[in-house]
Amino acid sequence: MTEEPQAGEAGVVGTRWPEVIVAAFLVLLGVMVVTDSIRVGTGWGDDGPRSGYFPFYIGSLLILSSGWVLVTTLLKWNQADPAFAERSQLRSVMAVLVPMTLYVGAIALVGIYLASIALIGYFMRRHGKFGWPLTAAVAVGVPMLFFLVFEKWFLVPLPKGPIEQMLGF
Repeated sequence: MTEEPQAGEAGVVGTRWPEVIVAAFLVLLGVMVVTDSIRVGTGWGDDGPRSGYFPFYIGSLLILSSGWVLVTTLLKWNQADPAFAERSQLRSVMAVLVPMTLYVGAIALVGIYLASIALIGYFMRRHGKFGWPLTAAVAVGVPMLFFLVFEKWFLVPLPKGPIEQMLGF
């Protein structure tokens, strides 16, 4: 029977920092939700609950639950820190997270179609190790299919960039 890796061992990340970072982020997200809910109204109007009524309570629960995790993690700071992940596992996560984050940012700059071509092509070549002909066919074909389905069939416009505007779409 193998023993579970522990934080502090070579190449192992503990649970403390991930818990603190995620809990703090969710507390801030909850504060944003509550603040905006108050701005649009959290009370009861003549025709029922106002726009911020339910989000206010959801945001409040998010603040309370995430705040609880944050406080309990900080109070247990000096206790044993169980393993969250090994560095090799985190590298695998980052190999997907970083390109996906760049993809989301690229959508705002070049539109969803060109960003999708780049993302699909990158993943097929880098992680799938597919050849150029198949990579090019799938990377271009999938966004074209989405264009036809969403833009032409369902008439739902997706974010476009300068290339689509040059082509008149």
